[in-house]
Amino acid sequence: MSPKRRPSVGVAVVVRDGQGRVLLGKRAVGWGAGAWCIPCGSLEWGEDVREAAERELKEETGLSARAGEVLAVHSNFHDPERLTVGIWFAGHAVEGAPVPADGELSEVGYFDPGEPPPLAFPTDALVLAQLAGEEPA
Repeated sequence: MSPKRRPSVGVAVVVRDGQGRVLLGKRAVGWGAGAWCIPCGSLEWGEDVREAAERELKEETGLSARAGEVLAVHSNFHDPERLTVGIWFAGHAVEGAPVPADGELSEVGYFDPGEPPPLAFPTDALVLAQLAGEEPA
């Protein structure tokens, strides 16, 4: 009997600027390379979900922020070999200037959530639509 496969947990801190635009990163490697996403990463064994989201944001963009309230939770089915459950947190007390810090992103920038560039992950489109007011929270 083969072992049960279980999804991993993805985490993200959603950073918005004073105009309500959302920070996105252009993926340099891996799934969806060349498309944009909300900077994100995976929960490590024994790690708190909010601390993981804050760590991933810092690693990918150089920004420090506190992971606040949960904005969204979605199942990710875009890669049938690596299913995940994503948790998006609101970013608070954001410090620093965003840069592509660890090589996973080639560019970073703020975008209107109602008019995003081509996205790597379908669930990011759901989160951005929610933030744009196109769907109820």
